[in-house]
Amino acid sequence: MSNAIATPGLPVGRGLFSLIVAGIAWGTAGAAASLVFRDSDLGPVSLSFWRCAGGFVLLLGARTVRSRRTRTYEAAAEPRGRRVLRIVVTGVALAVFQTAYFAAVRETGLAVGTVVTMGSGPVLIALGARLAMAERLGRGGVVAVVGALAGLLVLVLGGGEATVRPVGVVWGLVSGGAYAAMTLVTRWWGRDGGADSSDTTVWAFAVVSLCLLPFAGAEGLVPHTAEPVRVGVYLLYIAAVPTAVAYALYFAGAAVVRSATVSVIMLLEPVSAAVIAVALLGEELTAATVAGTVLMLAAVTGLAVAEARGAVAARRVAVPA
Repeated sequence: MSNAIATPGLPVGRGLFSLIVAGIAWGTAGAAASLVFRDSDLGPVSLSFWRCAGGFVLLLGARTVRSRRTRTYEAAAEPRGRRVLRIVVTGVALAVFQTAYFAAVRETGLAVGTVVTMGSGPVLIALGARLAMAERLGRGGVVAVVGALAGLLVLVLGGGEATVRPVGVVWGLVSGGAYAAMTLVTRWWGRDGGADSSDTTVWAFAVVSLCLLPFAGAEGLVPHTAEPVRVGVYLLYIAAVPTAVAYALYFAGAAVVRSATVSVIMLLEPVSAAVIAVALLGEELTAATVAGTVLMLAAVTGLAVAEARGAVAARRVAVPA
């Protein structure tokens, strides 16, 4: 984990491997959250607080140990005001993303909550990039957006009350929107280089923890449970694996791998979450849920393929010039 935090750039092969591990690890977060909700009265805000606070402590510790052993990479000079604004905006978006995701998992289950969040995120990223940065969707992008909306419609209208709950779908969409905002802001400020992703990762979690602390205190910061050791292990796992390790690997890999490829690899999260939900947690997937899931994943895949083709075409045009 420490190497990923301090390394300015990984080889593409290692970057791809980092993203694969991060996607699979993220898929386990919802499963662990479901176990926490089952064995205690901890709410989604408090769970998100403990996840981010624990992740911050682990990341800061790894960064400190790394800086003592070797010279930590420092990005190009960045104005202090912009650096602070970037970290704060990223932290607030991350707080909404994490908390709304846990709320979606609690309301509508792990499989549907994860698929709605991670399926809607890339589509919202494409729409936001078109509106904010004048990036054209293209025909493939439009088809992908329509496909994702169709998948959401099938999920909401085709599932039973016990499988798909509209309030959970709404929380998933809020989470996906926050994820898209975080990605777009990162892309906007990273276009000219000079932004240290490891610095953003560590201190964004500090911002998230501060933002969530008062709300978590009102919700109930300490869980009431008959299994305190088991719940504590779940919380430690959530803070370590799908948070500190996964986010460090994600930002390290995303820095060297094309965004289209990143989007495809991140589909491992909803896929792994769905497998865990069915195999280990006993959740049932109806035919409508499966159909909606397939539509959404196909839409995201189509969007990534369209983006990759656009990048290839742009390079071909640039070569003669």
